[in-house]
This record gives sequence, C-alpha cells and structure tokens, in this order.
Amino acid sequence: MDHQRPTTSQLNVQYITDPTGEKTAVIVPLREFEELMEDFEDLAAIAERRNEPTTSHKDFVAELRLADGRSRRPIHFP
Repeated sequence: MDHQRPTTSQLNVQYITDPTGEKTAVIVPLREFEELMEDFEDLAAIAERRNEPTTSHKDFVAELRLADGRSRRPIHFP
C-alpha cells in the first residue's frame, strides 16, 4: 500500500451531539470505516508479532535461494 491514509481532520465525519452540544457519537462513511478497521487489524497483527524473531533481508534472500534450489542466480520477485 502506497497511499496515505487521511488524518482525523481529513476524514469525512459527522458528529452527533447531546442537547448541551457535547459530542456523543460520530458518523463515518462506510468506506472510510472499512479502511480504518483494516488499518486497525493490521496494527493489531503487528503488535501481536512484535516479539517474534526477525530475519535480515540478506538471510531471507539466501533462504529463498536454498528453497528454490538456486545458489547464485538472482531471484526475481513478481
């Protein structure tokens, strides 16, 4: 994903207020809500995996080459 998500001030939202003018709820267009939920789920997955071991890019490419049976040929990613 290369596109930027809107900031809170850029979202197309409407507020529901109580009789004193206090904001009590928000209406968000469905498409924006779905995008926000997708982002939230992505962040939750990242948080759950934050303590997992990592692999360097160099080691990852080496593992791919071994799994593919190639030792020196370049790997082309689709």
